[in-house]
Amino acid sequence: MFKFVALSSLVAHNAAFMMGASPKMAASNVKMQMDTMAPVGQMAGAVAPTRRGPPSPDAPILVQGGSLRTWSYRSPAVEQVQVVLSTEGRPLDADIELWHGPDNTPCKMRVYVENGKIRPFSAVVETPRGPNTVAIRNIGQIEFPIACDVLAESIDQPSPDCLASSATIQGGALRTYPFDPRVDSVEVLLKTDGRPLNARIELLQGPNNNKQVVELYTEDGMDRPFFCVLETPGSGNVVRIVNTAPVEFPMTAGVVAHSINENMDYGAVLGGDVVIGGDVAF
Repeated sequence: MFKFVALSSLVAHNAAFMMGASPKMAASNVKMQMDTMAPVGQMAGAVAPTRRGPPSPDAPILVQGGSLRTWSYRSPAVEQVQVVLSTEGRPLDADIELWHGPDNTPCKMRVYVENGKIRPFSAVVETPRGPNTVAIRNIGQIEFPIACDVLAESIDQPSPDCLASSATIQGGALRTYPFDPRVDSVEVLLKTDGRPLNARIELLQGPNNNKQVVELYTEDGMDRPFFCVLETPGSGNVVRIVNTAPVEFPMTAGVVAHSINENMDYGAVLGGDVVIGGDVAF
């Protein structure tokens, strides 16, 4: 580097004498050129970063109405992911699909939630034999964006009670599961013996008042079972599971309480403090 600078100074010095410039002015011009030159690392082809690193893959992404976002996992070590959808209090209406190879959708679901802040949607999607891509489309209006998060670590798993409480639901049949007001969330596990799984999961609060609806299809209910956690705040919550497949395709369903609020006092007081007749004067 020292020889390169000395040679450049000598060339500039000779050129200055030939053009009539002073040696002092030539040396000043050489110094200015050397100051503006790129460092050696950049001359070798290094590129300075123009922005910080890419966003975290587990950070929530806002999906506007009518938009589609995808999450791809090329590693075969990722065998299941957790999808979490929420809003700021507005309705949630989305399509979730699992893409495995060209024109192959082994799992898809339609999700509707009346209030995505009170009842965020959380489900586990099986992704064996990668690569797999999770596609989430907000089919709501542009005024109803949703926050989407797809996690590959620390995924919720069914509890032993949920696995032990599985009961068969024949094709075309339904079963309801009422819950105590102290239950804040519920686990739902659906699977088959290897046949396709078609089901409809409804969370009701009051007569035919759907707070959350999930329409599910899975090509193999044993290889790709469905597991989700439903938020059930308040009282009068009922989970209804409908097997929408024909009678030849039964399924097993396990629905148990996930979290319980032990501090909730739901005892009813009839009438309260009542005074009959008012103040009576004697």
